Amino acid sequence: MRVLLAGGAGYIGAHTAVSLLDAGHEVVLLDNLDNTSAVVEQRIAQITGKDAPLVVGDAADDDVVEGAFAQHGPFDAIIHFAAHKAVGESTQKPLDYYANNLDSTFALLRVGLAQGVKSFVFSSTGTVYSDPADLPFTEEATRNLVALSNPYSKSKLMNEVVLQDVQAVNPGVNITSLRYFNPVGAHASGLIGEDPQGVPNNLMPFVARVAVGRLPEVGVFGDDYDTPDGTGQRDYIHVVDLAEGHVAALEKAEPGFSVYNLGTGRPVSVLELVASFEKAIGRELPKKVLPRRAGDLAATYCDPSKAERELGWSARLTIDDMTRDVWHWQQNNPGGYEG
Repeated sequence: MRVLLAGGAGYIGAHTAVSLLDAGHEVVLLDNLDNTSAVVEQRIAQITGKDAPLVVGDAADDDVVEGAFAQHGPFDAIIHFAAHKAVGESTQKPLDYYANNLDSTFALLRVGLAQGVKSFVFSSTGTVYSDPADLPFTEEATRNLVALSNPYSKSKLMNEVVLQDVQAVNPGVNITSLRYFNPVGAHASGLIGEDPQGVPNNLMPFVARVAVGRLPEVGVFGDDYDTPDGTGQRDYIHVVDLAEGHVAALEKAEPGFSVYNLGTGRPVSVLELVASFEKAIGRELPKKVLPRRAGDLAATYCDPSKAERELGWSARLTIDDMTRDVWHWQQNNPGGYEG
């Protein structure tokens, strides 16, 4: 297949490009580079020995998407990663999040359908599940828009509603929504990884920056949760496993609207993740226990068995693989792509 990756130069997009190319597909990247670097295009070529041309532009702009088709099309499929993704920032900039995260979907659908694309894969999130009592989250777990705590999660659930409605009136089209659980890690080559701008919002890149001295200490937000060690538990998935989930979703897709959780199903605590990172680097990291953050849950993790059953996919890499590969990435790129 020839695949357009919207947001394809970003963290998950770049790894998915590598997995698609390795599986024999053709890839074109579309990205406005607001949270990544054009260097990614060359890094993907270094890893795979194949080109993934980069179109610089906004996936929420119909003209930009049409230009990608005119220059590099036709495409068999579109994978949509082009969303703002920081939960905390979304509470401060709700209009930005709703506009970007919905308008990009509208543009990709409008142009893609007009151009005859029959396969769409949407980058969703496990944070669309609204009732923590539903653990482990299956694809049928409660999703109540009003109960969700932030515009990021709400925008993703809104997108799923749009996608399901669009597929219903285009019965020959397949649309797959992949609900991610805490992607971390980096490619084993150390050439591509997560390079957030400013202070990272997520734990793993924050820990990595403490390890190289760019940040002073790891903040542990709450150590009194009802978990084995008192710290919050999350379902961390290696970004390479996640990327391979996209390949499986594309290759197994049939007409209809489908949803899959992509995670390990095995929750890991904050202290367990930090301990794994300390093992990878061979020394302890400074840590400080801080008050709980509003809205944080004691644990979130999924039941990924539907993806294994229907897509033949399951996560294979461990938390130690994840921390090892992040450390390798961080050592090779201490200042990120531009450092």
